Amino acid sequence: MVEWNPGRLLELSGGYWASCTLHAAVKLDLFSLIEAGHTTSSQLAHELGLNARGTATLLNALVAMDLLTKDQAQYANTEAARSFLVRGSPEYIGYMILHHHHLVRAWSRLDQAVRSGKPVRERVASEHEERESFLMGMFNNAMAIAPRLADEIDVKGRRRLLDLGGGPGTYAIHFCLTNPGLEARVADLPASRPFAEKTIARFGVSDRVQFIPCDYLHEDIQGQYDVAWLSHILHGEGPDACRMIINKAVSSLEPGGMMMIHDFILKDTADGPLFPALFSLNMLVNTMEGRSYTESQIRDMMRQAGLKNITRFPFTGPTDSGILMGEH
Repeated sequence: MVEWNPGRLLELSGGYWASCTLHAAVKLDLFSLIEAGHTTSSQLAHELGLNARGTATLLNALVAMDLLTKDQAQYANTEAARSFLVRGSPEYIGYMILHHHHLVRAWSRLDQAVRSGKPVRERVASEHEERESFLMGMFNNAMAIAPRLADEIDVKGRRRLLDLGGGPGTYAIHFCLTNPGLEARVADLPASRPFAEKTIARFGVSDRVQFIPCDYLHEDIQGQYDVAWLSHILHGEGPDACRMIINKAVSSLEPGGMMMIHDFILKDTADGPLFPALFSLNMLVNTMEGRSYTESQIRDMMRQAGLKNITRFPFTGPTDSGILMGEH
């Protein structure tokens, strides 16, 4: 139990100051430019056409946050910034940070969403940029856990995997890398195709992983599979749509097929863990009916779709995600 006091409450209240500092630095790609040799405030301001005072103030705040170091007038990336915030690094998470940046305006109107029960997010002119940050942010997140899960989840002997709503296809890619006899299809909206095909080609599995355009809310799923992977798609929809999605995925499974649902799973009282509880608010401000679901709710949906032997896989993701598995 957190012991709250005025100081801790004000620290929490002003926490967005640090978040917005990080967002601005990533949006300007300062860490990549510093790594490339633009190490002074004046060099960075000139390179990006920025205000001199604003640039220096931002850089000094990043030093105070231990993301940069400073020696006289020279700035340098810390080891963490070099690993996670420089474009081109295998561990780069900048796309997810930009996705968080795009959510700030909607979150600032959370009280309106609570009053109305409706999303408050507005469409913006930079929709392609937002979709790129979202999809590649999903790639950033998945890269932190997909290789491990592909090793730990036994799909040996399976031949065809469906990665439903798979975006850039990160999980399908790693299941195939770990299981040489496996082929996969990434089924998602057509707008995801260029990001998926680029990522699939990057890992050299274009001969075994293919993208199929599919609006799974309104279309049937093409093909038959013996394993289906549904990662982080249920939370974007209301209960009726979730049941429909699971039913469609089950219909695409062969007898004896296996389904895995990966999402932010609430405990059955719905008041924790913290990240799934907060994420449910994120869905409130951004979607019509999306939310985090409890384990019992997901189990019931799977059972109603005809799945049996439903179990919780012993895995907890960095943001309290979990996996439920069932057999057709």
